Amino acid sequence: QVQLVESGGGLMQPGGSLRLSCAASGSIFSINPMGWYRQAPGKQRELVATVTRGGTTNYADSVKGRFTIVRDNAKNTVYLQMNRLKPEGTAVYYCNARTVVATHWGQGTQVTASS
Repeated sequence: QVQLVESGGGLMQPGGSLRLSCAASGSIFSINPMGWYRQAPGKQRELVATVTRGGTTNYADSVKGRFTIVRDNAKNTVYLQMNRLKPEGTAVYYCNARTVVATHWGQGTQVTASS
């Protein structure tokens, strides 16, 4: 089993910056991709960014150039640095970790970009 604990969400003005953290514990040796997804009210959950153990990243087009995902394998933690956040980025952000046999989710953290 894998446990994911997120932190760092909050309220900010549009154009601001925020960093999310996700710490993994449990069967961490089996995790390969980790990433972030988000779900806005009334919408489906969508990919934000992922990173492999080797550091290969993948971003949604909507966040390219503004968000950066970083993985610290020594700390079993993945970070999402969000810059120039837009109002449409308001959502619950979920940490995700995949193994060969299962997909694991964190509890979610609310991010709100509003003036």
